[in-house]
Amino acid sequence: MDIERDPSRDDLPLMANTSHMLVKHYILDLDVDFKRHVIEGTIVLFFESGNGLKNWGSSSEETSPSESNEVHEFRTLEPYHTPVTNTRTFSSKMGYNDTTTCSKGEKATSDKDDNHDNREQASGISSSQCCCDPGNHGSEDFLLVLDCCDLSVLKVEEVDVAAVPGIEKYTRSPQLTVVSEELRNQIVHEIVALPADRWREQLDCYARCSQAPGCGELLFATDTWSLQIRKTGAQTTADFPHAIRIWYRTKPEGRSVTWTSDQSGRPCVYTMGSPINNRALFPCQEPPVAMSTWQATVRAAASFVVLMSGENSAKPTQLREGCSSWHYYVTMPMPASTFTIAVGSWAEMQPEACLSDDLAAGRASPPPKADFRYTGACSHMEYPCRFQNVSATTQDIIPHRVFAPVCLRDACQETLLQLIPPCLSAAHSILGTHPFSRLDVLIVPANFPSLGMASPHLIFLSQSTLTGSSHLCGTRLCHEIAHAWFGLAIGARDWTEEWLSEGFATHLEDIFWAKAQQLAPHEAQEQQELRACLRWHRLQDEVLNSAEELQVLRPNRENTGRVSDSGASVVKHGLNPEKTFMQVHYLKGYFLLWFLAKRFGDETYFSFLRKFVHRFHGQLILSQDFLQMLLENIPEEKRLGLSIENIFQDWLESSGVPKPLQRERQAGAECGLARQVSAEVTKWIRVNQRARKRKRRENKEVFEKLLPDQLVLLLERLLEQKTLHSRTLQRLQQTYRLHEQDAEVRHRWCELIVKHKYAKAYGQVERFLQGDQAMGIYLYGELMVSEDAWQQQLARKCFELTKEQMDRASAQVVAEMLF
Repeated sequence: MDIERDPSRDDLPLMANTSHMLVKHYILDLDVDFKRHVIEGTIVLFFESGNGLKNWGSSSEETSPSESNEVHEFRTLEPYHTPVTNTRTFSSKMGYNDTTTCSKGEKATSDKDDNHDNREQASGISSSQCCCDPGNHGSEDFLLVLDCCDLSVLKVEEVDVAAVPGIEKYTRSPQLTVVSEELRNQIVHEIVALPADRWREQLDCYARCSQAPGCGELLFATDTWSLQIRKTGAQTTADFPHAIRIWYRTKPEGRSVTWTSDQSGRPCVYTMGSPINNRALFPCQEPPVAMSTWQATVRAAASFVVLMSGENSAKPTQLREGCSSWHYYVTMPMPASTFTIAVGSWAEMQPEACLSDDLAAGRASPPPKADFRYTGACSHMEYPCRFQNVSATTQDIIPHRVFAPVCLRDACQETLLQLIPPCLSAAHSILGTHPFSRLDVLIVPANFPSLGMASPHLIFLSQSTLTGSSHLCGTRLCHEIAHAWFGLAIGARDWTEEWLSEGFATHLEDIFWAKAQQLAPHEAQEQQELRACLRWHRLQDEVLNSAEELQVLRPNRENTGRVSDSGASVVKHGLNPEKTFMQVHYLKGYFLLWFLAKRFGDETYFSFLRKFVHRFHGQLILSQDFLQMLLENIPEEKRLGLSIENIFQDWLESSGVPKPLQRERQAGAECGLARQVSAEVTKWIRVNQRARKRKRRENKEVFEKLLPDQLVLLLERLLEQKTLHSRTLQRLQQTYRLHEQDAEVRHRWCELIVKHKYAKAYGQVERFLQGDQAMGIYLYGELMVSEDAWQQQLARKCFELTKEQMDRASAQVVAEMLF
């Protein structure tokens, strides 16, 4: 049933007026304070405007930035001190705003003393002014709008880049001898426009400019979703400063930052691009089109490790006793939402000299026979691209590190470290050049709300992936590695088209994992057919139990990718809490790609995919970009009846199960691994019938050993049984040692426990809800729906024990279930 949607509640606003000015580089200079649960400091933004908003073709064939610290050292950003001043910013249209700025190391004024709280609409500058004409020559000042939420903004100032020693070589006009806005903006433009083979020089220029003194405070105000900045008399973007510094601090409740404790009980903090991306970490431009580079210096107590989306494997620099500084940089332009940071007492795991796991054989595997290198310039804006670096194209395993809480060191050493090399090698054998030069993998705290998340150079994995066999860890690792190509190197231009990221990663995880295991072709096909069977059941459940409007992969239809004149837009359903826990965009996207691969054949399909990656890496795409290139590259006899229009209609713009998928699943025969499960289900039904009749003597059933995915399917099939006797459940647990299996298997086992009120195993449900928070939300609902007093008491007990550490969105959903 259609319900009236409330855009103010369901849609995520992207307020930044990116059509007028684009951030090209961020420099963050931050301190992490675990006592106050704040991150504070400055961010310097370098802009390009007007004619500068264009893409460049890549002509550089220089070596990409190395993952190591090479000869050229970047200067670490030391605190830039300004005197504490009591400033008053005002205009004829803007009421008085009193704010006290602070230098590094000094405690800022409390939130109650400044009136820049995001929860209140600032007076004087309304959101309607965010779309002012950049060419306006009337009396209105140009208004820069940045995405911002849950931040205390203390001061905004123009940066005097002309005061940097030696910077005069970046001025092209000798007659500009007087320092002016025009001169400063020209310097920024020249630095932004430096070619890719001068990336080291460019980063150093940015760093030096970021430490330049301020040359005038700017008027600013905040509302719920934005920071609005203007300079009196600057009526066009050409007049507006192209380098500004913002002094700010995060708020403990900020939705982009999670303060918690790790599994060893030590304090930590991490960020993730959900649910509101990074606007509660730093003021930024959130629309995907605002692709930028960044540098960041982060200071924390010496006992902490700082991990970040960065191309260098940063090491700490001791500043003073008990305090260290970490510096990271990125030269590949990326949306601000991909920036990630994690600070904690992480232990680093080192690879063992000799790997015992059979999967480690992939580390020494010969390079693939096919040559995936392509000649010619790249199509993205200019940056030092690995696809143009011969040594990078043949590097099947990129340098990598593993970090985790101390108590999980052994589990990571035994499982995760062994899996990374073969999974990276497998991905390279399928798609070619790794887009990023290195990789850190972190086991995040128990409250992390999903099994994994990928950002540039950094993957978060849930502790739930470490239990049981290596299967769940391997498949999830492959999923996140796939995001390096689909989701990061190639991004969606419209965030509603999530299938372009999650559908591809879900499809590729099976392909990568089969290759990492070195399965024979028939074994790989059987395992992939089994996983398709599991996902088919999940998709049917999702369609039955979710709102129709949330099942559409292209909800904006013909308006997909369109923005307002200013560049502002909204992400449809971006704030809908129900969507957070849905997998429709994973599953329908996966099945579309599964359908296409079967239609065209793996060899043709994956050959095309490598061409697509080479054509579109470093760029943002819409669905039609992928589909148009696909249909143009597929022989005509294989694409009969297929068009962009009917794929849109059948797969992307309709709710429910796509009709071609329904026909394919109904006509397809059950795979061998699934048939084996069916035979085991029949045996268990017989066991259960005898258990109900209480026969003392019974024929002994002999059960086959099952793969993890087969166990999941077995338990799902047994969940369809109306009743299972406690003796059946006990034998089921003992036969497969279900309490020792991976989290996917244990989740289905817990569902059986709850459905059949198997009280002897309630302790396992309790442990799952506390230790596997990324997967436990559904179980809370099952415990409450049963209307069993003991089960409801168990649900409330577990929630009380975990709610303070639980992810806030998850805690809100569970609280609504329980109370």
